[in-house]
Amino acid sequence: MRVLGIDPGSRYLGYGVVEERQGRLIHVGHGVVRAGSGPLAERLKAIFVELTLAVEAFKPDAVAVEGVFSHKNARSALILGHARGVALLLAAQAGLEVHEYAPARVKRAVGAGGNDGKDAVARMVCAALKIEGQLERADAYDALAVALCHLSHARIGLVPVGPKKTPHRKAALAAFASRLQPAYRREAGR
Repeated sequence: MRVLGIDPGSRYLGYGVVEERQGRLIHVGHGVVRAGSGPLAERLKAIFVELTLAVEAFKPDAVAVEGVFSHKNARSALILGHARGVALLLAAQAGLEVHEYAPARVKRAVGAGGNDGKDAVARMVCAALKIEGQLERADAYDALAVALCHLSHARIGLVPVGPKKTPHRKAALAAFASRLQPAYRREAGR
């Protein structure tokens, strides 16, 4: 499974691609979209164009996006939401499943604590993916952490993996529904 992780931002947006092969985590690639400081519409266009190229180049199976966290500045939160919206739209247009993770969940998934800073996340990502040297910006580390978070959740079965309408998945859902059926009958018979 190959995941494109996205750390949204309106000036700098990080993306990272991680693949799990036979239980091993592989760093496939990463980058930072430098949207600049021009008009918002132009920055969003730059994000869309560069993320489109990343999706075409890396061909991910799923997209994981860091979720919204509370901002003191409502305007900053709104602008961040626009950048996230571009990423979500792009993934939907590419037919990719999108999963969102809260920043605290991402930190925990890579082994960093809630009070730890970006440097702790960077160290843990480098250790997990055996990256030597430094990446150009913390946004790339954060995006790789989001991808790792999704793979961690997929590994323990918290998110569905693969195409939505496969015979195996359909059979698994039917088996799950049949296990729930007795509970529905008991509830209805009260």
